[in-house]
Amino acid sequence: MKQFNIEETLNQLTDLEKAQLLAGRDRWHTTPIPRLNIPSVRLTDGPNGLRGVHFFPGIKSACFPCGTCLGSTWNPDLMEDVGKLMAVEAYDKNAHVILGPTVNIQRGPNGGRGFESFSEDPLLSGNIARGVIEGIQSGGVGACLKHFICNDMEDERFKVNVNVNERSLREIYALPFEIPIKHENELARPISVMSSYNKVNGQHASSNYELLTKLLRENWGFKGTVMSDWYGTYDLKTSIEAGLELEMPGPPKIRKPEQIVIQANTNELHQLFIDDRVRSMLKFINWAIASEIPFEGPESETNNTPETAAKLRKYAEEGIVLLKNDGGLLPLNKDSGKLIAVIGPNAKNTAIHGGGSASVTAYHYDTPFLAISTKLGKEPTFSVGVHSHKFTPEMSRFLRIPEDKSNGFKAKVYLEPPTAKFRTLIDEFKLTSPTYIRLPDYANPLIPENNLYYIDFEADFVPDETGDYEFGVTCVGTAQLFVNNQLVVDNKTTQKQGTSFYNTGTEEVIGKVYLERGKSYPFKVEFGSGPTSLLERRTDSLSDKGGALAFGAIKAISNAEKEIVDAVEVARTHDIVIAVVGLSKEWESEGYDRTTMDLPGLTYKLIEEVAKVNKNLIVVNQSGTPVNLPFINDVPVFIQSWFSGSEGANALANILFGDVSPLGKLSLTFPKRLQDNPAYLNFKSDRGQVYYGEGVFVGYRWYEATEKDVMFPFGFGLSYSTFEFSDLAVTITTTDKKLKVSLQIENKGGIDAQEVVQVYVSQKKTTVSRPPKELKSFTKVFLKQGETQRVELQLDTGRATAFWDEYYHQWCSEKGEYDILVGNSSDNILLSETITLEHTTHFD
Repeated sequence: MKQFNIEETLNQLTDLEKAQLLAGRDRWHTTPIPRLNIPSVRLTDGPNGLRGVHFFPGIKSACFPCGTCLGSTWNPDLMEDVGKLMAVEAYDKNAHVILGPTVNIQRGPNGGRGFESFSEDPLLSGNIARGVIEGIQSGGVGACLKHFICNDMEDERFKVNVNVNERSLREIYALPFEIPIKHENELARPISVMSSYNKVNGQHASSNYELLTKLLRENWGFKGTVMSDWYGTYDLKTSIEAGLELEMPGPPKIRKPEQIVIQANTNELHQLFIDDRVRSMLKFINWAIASEIPFEGPESETNNTPETAAKLRKYAEEGIVLLKNDGGLLPLNKDSGKLIAVIGPNAKNTAIHGGGSASVTAYHYDTPFLAISTKLGKEPTFSVGVHSHKFTPEMSRFLRIPEDKSNGFKAKVYLEPPTAKFRTLIDEFKLTSPTYIRLPDYANPLIPENNLYYIDFEADFVPDETGDYEFGVTCVGTAQLFVNNQLVVDNKTTQKQGTSFYNTGTEEVIGKVYLERGKSYPFKVEFGSGPTSLLERRTDSLSDKGGALAFGAIKAISNAEKEIVDAVEVARTHDIVIAVVGLSKEWESEGYDRTTMDLPGLTYKLIEEVAKVNKNLIVVNQSGTPVNLPFINDVPVFIQSWFSGSEGANALANILFGDVSPLGKLSLTFPKRLQDNPAYLNFKSDRGQVYYGEGVFVGYRWYEATEKDVMFPFGFGLSYSTFEFSDLAVTITTTDKKLKVSLQIENKGGIDAQEVVQVYVSQKKTTVSRPPKELKSFTKVFLKQGETQRVELQLDTGRATAFWDEYYHQWCSEKGEYDILVGNSSDNILLSETITLEHTTHFD
């Protein structure tokens, strides 16, 4: 398909056709205009992987490490490779635009979607995003930078008004967007930006002229398209006038085409605004045409290759952070003959991504237990110790298709309920996906308009241990679960409102049954679609129409104290213990924020008791954001593994056993307590208002300004090698006003490794309150053992020294002295030099 002339096409469009272009056709496509050969552009989530355009039955994808893991690589060049692989995935799914990356700020450690974002620091966030975008768009696919702006918590996210001063907005929250949008490389500039759900200083972001036109377009020169977050358009007229091109998804709830035409014909809405928005949409569609990605093309899984797995493993290896390694316990020697045990609730469960829009069905995944077993060549002794799930973990690993004993389960769709004498079978699927099922877009021409239908999910359930098993069901609709033809869970007769499925599902109902290891038991879930629900609030924008269902299973712990005792006994009789603990997509998810930094259940009790009997305890934590670590002084090794994607477990095993030296540095501070973080008193909606009272003092800026001790500082991470920084030289060029920082770095250890050089700037005397230091540049350097390199970083002198001047409404670089600080974390400055600026300058 050839690109069209935008102005000629604009003149040929009718008023109704123009209006149709300003809202989506459906959940994932723009509206086509067949008369003029204007095609429908396909969009797809997202930050952790490309889900495609169907929730059910769905398609598998590469599951990338979460945002905080990618941020902890401190490697924009590697992020280009991440983006390129995302572009390959997009071609596989015939998608033209990827809804990501996410660059909202880690303002507090308990944000529900915090794992999607890269960092608490705007410069690190913006440069990591720049790399991802450049990779995506060099592959011919569009990126959509999100969520613009101040969408940093989930509490009342559709209506909360963020009160933020101009300086904080520009220095902290806008900068991660500004860096890629104003980048000199055109491929790093995203073709689209997604507006956020919230209000900013009294006006919803999707209708905010100051943000979408004055800042984004006029100040930064953004030439692309702005789309709403899904169901994040609230007003027809003001959103068009403010600069929002596209309401998503469709069919539109706000921008009904006939209403736009009426407003235009009555001069309520000026035709110039409509034409500007349509002109931008036509440019957006031309980009999609240039990609040569087929329109309305089928989705496939051809990118499920060993090469893809190797790349995903590399990304995870570079983001996983070794935070403690007393006595050099790591790396482990698999041939040492020492007895290794694995314990913990996350060892055999999957925590590869967070919840909500970031969820994908991975091509494959390994658990930490399986990855460690593969490395050892045999299964180590295992004891779960405790449970830590919020909802019963998904059960796909237990399910087998009866006919061929392969992993998976069958889904049969009927028009009549299970009680009917005769049932009409209209669809049948064989699934290997997680038992977490959403049906907002499932369609069959035989389904009536009210979306009433029924699905039977069937398989054999094969337990891997003997004992009591707990089965849990939560749904938007109704469901009953049967094991061995006996009703075990009834979530149909009575229901209570819960928090599942974006707060629209039921509370989880749990049943228990005794099962024997290796035996096959007939298993069935009888599900009724959304209209069968007994709840008043049974659907929303993200789980509507068909409803949703999650069913899980886990070997029950009948005596919690005894289970810990059993794990302690395992630890006592082994040389080394690896404890895998943490959170999951149920704890960290779109839709709600965490209320605590604590690990769930009796996790702390388990670690405390095991540490008493085994001093070689390695604790691995899986979470997207910081957690409380009361045990940190009692264990020699602690690894922050994040939600590190489908290859994260194998990456972890490579680090544990020394195939790879740890490469990650924290992209956000781990505070000692939730109460210590700068947003603690301002991280909720108070009747629709939230005040960013900490100003520019976000993350390490706050902890250093208040001299508050932290658990682990921003930028920190250990290696299996050691590095020496020396011979710092700092110069300012007179011609282009560039600040050049160069130093020598030597790898003094016995292993090839990488180190991150971090450059911070501190103004000695200032007329405004400024943090003690701010990150202004960084680079990741690979050095072979014993190698020395001269490293040079080049900064823009003005931007490296400036703050946002609210009086001039410009950046201000004041005359005076500045310390140039070089180190390998925010609290480990190794070299410094002072520069002097002779003049104060203001600039945009």
